[in-house]
Amino acid sequence: MTVLIPGAGIAGLTLGLTLHQIGVPFRIYEKTAELTPLGVGINLQPNAVRELLDLGLGAMLDEIGVRTREYGFYSKYGREIWVEPRGTWAGYRWPQYSVHRGRLQMALLAALRERAGPESVVTGHRAVGFENADNAAVLHLRCGTDPLFVAGELIIAADGIHSAIRSQMYPDEGAPIWNGAVLWRGTTQAKPFRTGASMALAGHDSQRVVVYPISAPDPQTGLALTNWIAELRVDPSQGWRKEDWNRTADVQEFLPAFESWTFEWLDVPALIKGADRVLEYPMVDRDPVDCWTDKRVTLMGDAAHPTYPVGSNGASQAIVDARIIGASMLAHGVCPRALSAFEEKVRPESRKVILANRGSGPDAVMQIVEDRCGGVFDNIEDVIPKDELEAHAARYKSVAGFGIEELNTRPPTIDVR
Repeated sequence: MTVLIPGAGIAGLTLGLTLHQIGVPFRIYEKTAELTPLGVGINLQPNAVRELLDLGLGAMLDEIGVRTREYGFYSKYGREIWVEPRGTWAGYRWPQYSVHRGRLQMALLAALRERAGPESVVTGHRAVGFENADNAAVLHLRCGTDPLFVAGELIIAADGIHSAIRSQMYPDEGAPIWNGAVLWRGTTQAKPFRTGASMALAGHDSQRVVVYPISAPDPQTGLALTNWIAELRVDPSQGWRKEDWNRTADVQEFLPAFESWTFEWLDVPALIKGADRVLEYPMVDRDPVDCWTDKRVTLMGDAAHPTYPVGSNGASQAIVDARIIGASMLAHGVCPRALSAFEEKVRPESRKVILANRGSGPDAVMQIVEDRCGGVFDNIEDVIPKDELEAHAARYKSVAGFGIEELNTRPPTIDVR
């Protein structure tokens, strides 16, 4: 009854931890020969943090992350549009965390190997396809140039936006869809701003920054490791360079556009100049599809519902996916019905998130303000009423599955008592 999982990212590792917790045998196959902490900052919403706490990983989160205290939108001149508390400060029973993606992945990997053994994750094996046999699913792998075929009860593909499993299901889908925006991401040791645990977004649709700390301040220097994203929209006819966590960028390609973004509470040019390394990739997603499951094979995480990094929801949804899959197996057994039950529950909601992130995510208020006043105002309520801002913020939380009352009163995905 082994479950085969291609992909040892956040989705696949959380699924492995979940299956170990409920006593289901599994094996993860990862294409890289050695897992290393790639990427920069991500956010974990309370709905995902709840699941990680139910996996016994609360101490790990406090060790590697920052409990996010507030979330705010600002104009291109740094003027406050909307700021709201986050996590327990907002009334959730669980925190929100800002973490380094690579540190989170390494922590999940360490926890999984400790609990399930080092053989639970096999590196250097790239998934290239699958087939459904009479009573098994067969995962097609490549180890170097050598083909390998592994049979299991089910295959759950956690192999990301370039999923080979999804590609076999949808051979004509093509490359991810680029919306014309390019993101440059880096981390810089910087003086904490606002509460010291704030997440800030400033600008509008064609130019913005996102900034938040992913470490506590150093006791000696007072500086915190601060994650930042600079985004510009360009002419899509220029084409785009293949997205890759490891593509190093030249800051002069985008720094001039942000040279004047020095606010009373944040120095954006200094953040950009202070980074040791800057990574570049285009903002891409894929269209929602009508089916994730082929008999004994299904998709999860970015393989199933890749979305723009808007609303800080991508990693959180991957974690929630893993827990819902585990709950489905407890309800239906390790069988195809568990996969279809997972899809029936998650796919319709994930479709809403993909489409919301394309135009009406929570940060859409920045463009509304830009359109109405060019980002210049003395009182934001002269530009956009408070009740409109409140309704917009609440609507996205509901779509993404982390409305405060809804989450606080929801029964555990997997009862670990």
